[in-house]
Amino acid sequence: MILKVLGSGCANCHRLEEAVNRAVAELSIDATVDKVTDINDIVSYGIMATPALVVDEKVVLAGRVPSAEEIKKILQSG
Repeated sequence: MILKVLGSGCANCHRLEEAVNRAVAELSIDATVDKVTDINDIVSYGIMATPALVVDEKVVLAGRVPSAEEIKKILQSG
C-alpha cells in the first residue's frame, strides 16, 4: 500500500502525517508513507485544499486532519 500525504508543510500537514504513521503502526500494515510537498504534484491530484491523503493513487480525504482512528477505518475499508 502506498500512502501519500499532500501538503505544503504546514502544521496541519505535519499532524496528518503523524496520524497516518500512527494508524499504519497500530494496524501493523505494510505501507509506504510519502510526503508530497511540490505544488505541481499536489495540483495533479485535483486537490483544492490541503492537507490531503492519497491511498494507492486515490484521494480519500482533503482539507482536514482526521483522527488516527478515522484513518485506520479508511485503510481497513480499502
